[in-house]
Amino acid sequence: MAKSKTEKCMKKLNRCDVGCLKAATAAFVLFLITAWPALHDLLMKVHWGWYLAATVILSWKPFMKYVKA
Repeated sequence: MAKSKTEKCMKKLNRCDVGCLKAATAAFVLFLITAWPALHDLLMKVHWGWYLAATVILSWKPFMKYVKA
């Protein structure tokens, strides 16, 4: 099966590139929160436990892959 262009490009990225993408995503989210008052108000009304639960759920699979490797 032929690999897609996206898969080929993803193989070229190293750990530093992935880290930079994560930091850029976090910075963009912080920008949205500060530039869009309605989004800020909405996110501040959500209980902190939901953010913690989302963090655990979204990081579980990559963490388990890392531990088992």
